[in-house]
Amino acid sequence: MFNLHSLPLPVLGAPMAGGVSTPELAAAVSSAGGLGFLAAGYKSADAVREQILRTRSLTGAGFGVNLFVPDHANTYAANTCAAAEADRKLAAALAFRDRLAAGTGLEPGHPNPDDDDGWPAKLDLVLQEQPAVVSFTFGLPDAAVLAELAGRDICTVITVTDPDEARAAAGAGARVLCVQGPGAGGHRGTLDSAKAPGDVPLDELLRGIAEVSDLPLVAAGGIAAPSDAAAALACGATAVQVGTLLLLSPEAGTSPVHRLALREAALGSRWQETSLTRAFSGRPARGLTNEFMRTYPDAPDAYPYINQITGPLRAAAAAEGNPDGVSLWAGTGYRQVSGDAAGIIVRRLAGVGDREY
Repeated sequence: MFNLHSLPLPVLGAPMAGGVSTPELAAAVSSAGGLGFLAAGYKSADAVREQILRTRSLTGAGFGVNLFVPDHANTYAANTCAAAEADRKLAAALAFRDRLAAGTGLEPGHPNPDDDDGWPAKLDLVLQEQPAVVSFTFGLPDAAVLAELAGRDICTVITVTDPDEARAAAGAGARVLCVQGPGAGGHRGTLDSAKAPGDVPLDELLRGIAEVSDLPLVAAGGIAAPSDAAAALACGATAVQVGTLLLLSPEAGTSPVHRLALREAALGSRWQETSLTRAFSGRPARGLTNEFMRTYPDAPDAYPYINQITGPLRAAAAAEGNPDGVSLWAGTGYRQVSGDAAGIIVRRLAGVGDREY
């Protein structure tokens, strides 16, 4: 089974759904000595299989695959009144849809209560393909799922945001914990979507989680420079995970409108801050603060319905090159992004310059 301590460089490339994580990006990170990831979220199992095969054609190094845990499979946030909770989320999402239709004059998408992001098919896929690592975000799978993966010699990682989540993940059989701090870009990985994300600094969070679990820890959120990586490792992390830092790399599938906004932000022009929002998906996520986020600061806790509803609006804005209508996910280290190749970024972060692996 994959061992985090065996990595030549203690750097993971964050799985970034929505097209950013490509086989080329995952392969580049792994070939540089780190661990690259594919993001299975929002893709069909067949599409993920193609990406796995493509990544294997690009590198002989191991890599990971990340899965989203749907509400019905999330043992951490299991609700004895699950049907009532689902009804609440759907009602809140439909009300928000009406607001969007009135406010934008466009036709939003429709919520789909039957959408589980292909959970059963993707579980079957990773059991068949046996990537080195499978990580989970948005929830805690049943212990039997983690045990079955371990039985196929697959290392499992759970994203956690506080010590309570860490205890639960360790108790369910996770082999590694990805500790996500408040500076992370994109979606916060709280195991319960209704939970307000914590603001405990990453270094304190690492120390607190190390007190309740002896599992290897991956530090994520705001890692933007070699000094950030060194500080996280000094606080008990075995490795660090970066996402924002890779967004402008040529291997990333970052959209043109997102790339332009990040370049402007790095230059200190228009984009002056990041903030958390539920407006695009219904789950808290950090991005460059734009007009859509400012207009809908009170979007409900209703993932994945809000994501489905805003999809056509985001697509239309992207087609127009309008950065105020798309999710510009970025962490607090967004000013440090560069257009360097992913391998260069990984080696620089690890402090080894141009050494090859």
